[in-house]
Amino acid sequence: MSVPAAYLGVILIWSTTPLAIQWSGAEGNYHFGLMARMVIGLLVTLVILTLMGRTVPRHKSAILSYLIAGAGLFGAMSSTYWGAQHIPSGLLSVIFGLSPVLTAVMSTLWLKERRLSMVRMFAIVISICGLGIIFLLEQSISDTFLYGAMAILFAVVIHSATSVWIKRIDTELSPLALNSGSLMISVPLFAVSWLILGDGVPTDSDSRILYAIGYLGIMGSAVGFVLYYYILHHLSATVISLITLITPVIALWLGSTFNDEVLGTNALIGTATIMLGLLLFQLDTLWRPKARALQYES
Repeated sequence: MSVPAAYLGVILIWSTTPLAIQWSGAEGNYHFGLMARMVIGLLVTLVILTLMGRTVPRHKSAILSYLIAGAGLFGAMSSTYWGAQHIPSGLLSVIFGLSPVLTAVMSTLWLKERRLSMVRMFAIVISICGLGIIFLLEQSISDTFLYGAMAILFAVVIHSATSVWIKRIDTELSPLALNSGSLMISVPLFAVSWLILGDGVPTDSDSRILYAIGYLGIMGSAVGFVLYYYILHHLSATVISLITLITPVIALWLGSTFNDEVLGTNALIGTATIMLGLLLFQLDTLWRPKARALQYES
């Protein structure tokens, strides 16, 4: 597989996922869309594993990783799908762009990794200011908008904490095995959530909802995951992290073009501030190796 093609594929999938999430729950019954997506994703992942002649490991540390990843997936996605019903899809992508920042902070605190540089600390402060502008100063937002944005932020916290926890266990699992195991754990949880909180199977769903569910199940939960871990083995973490700067911009454009989404002035300012913080956070990674090289030469 071409690495540039895989990289572009991840960008396109991550950019279109927020809008697809909104469309899949357009009739309010997002529980069914979420559950159906995960079932499709599990089936596709298992088919890929079978075709590759691989199995899902069942040793103790692997099962612990599945439990953590599955619980994290259930919590993060449930919160994401609920929040997506109340905020523009582009803003959802912007908030999720904070995941590398939160992951780096948690890794420093939990995994005792190297301390964050002053530039990264400053970038985090800028991003927090951006969130504050959206949450506190945007006059056009309703209470449901505020709760939706907070739900997405909560999902990012769960996602980042789960990633760091799994890294701490340090189980050598293939991406496909970890994805399959986490889906095996989370799919029953999503099914129970749908049975308890959902409105049954939509009877008058338009084709857009069905296409969105199928797209998320195949591309979002299976293909996108495989492509991401493929480029992870071929590209540096710095290059991959730039995806989180590209996808929010595309997602904002898609939401405006295809979903008539409009952000208020302060929401736009807050979004731009968050993006500036993310840019500084990632540029520090690019700049530090050069700075060290110059210091070594001197």
